[in-house]
Amino acid sequence: MRPQVALAGAALACAVALVGCQSSIEGTATRTPDSFSEPDFPTPRPSRPTTAPPTTGPAPSTRTGPPAGEVLAPQNGYVFIQTRTGKTRCQLDEQEVGCESAFTNAPEIDGLPANGVRLSADGDLSWVLGNLGAIPAVTLDYRTYSAVGWTIEADENGTRFTNDGTGRGMVISVEGVESF
Repeated sequence: MRPQVALAGAALACAVALVGCQSSIEGTATRTPDSFSEPDFPTPRPSRPTTAPPTTGPAPSTRTGPPAGEVLAPQNGYVFIQTRTGKTRCQLDEQEVGCESAFTNAPEIDGLPANGVRLSADGDLSWVLGNLGAIPAVTLDYRTYSAVGWTIEADENGTRFTNDGTGRGMVISVEGVESF
């Protein structure tokens, strides 16, 4: 009698488990439209040392002259910046600069206005859709900086990125982008 009770209990448990594993759910699927706006949570900001860290020797550089302005140190090969107004954010590495902004007159990509631009060290410019996410961006003041082989000149009319090796670059603002 005991084996039959155990077998009946196991069968009942399997039946209950199967009822709870339905693959369809009644109702209508809904989703909100894609949003390319930034998340509302605060972005962590790296602290800046007030004095330069000690060096053991000269750092390699692709510049032909001395670095221009304050040197921004990379994190895992990237430098993350945002303009003083906070309207434009960028990531730089040795090969390219990628920026996002709420451009006032951007071209459309797949039916949506582009919110980003990418510039290679060779001067190739392309408009993109995307979101840099929660990057640890350093807020630029209106002055000149140097980062991973690029010179950055920030002022109230826009931000100019010039590759130190090729001399190619762009000026970016919410009004648009001009490459050179």
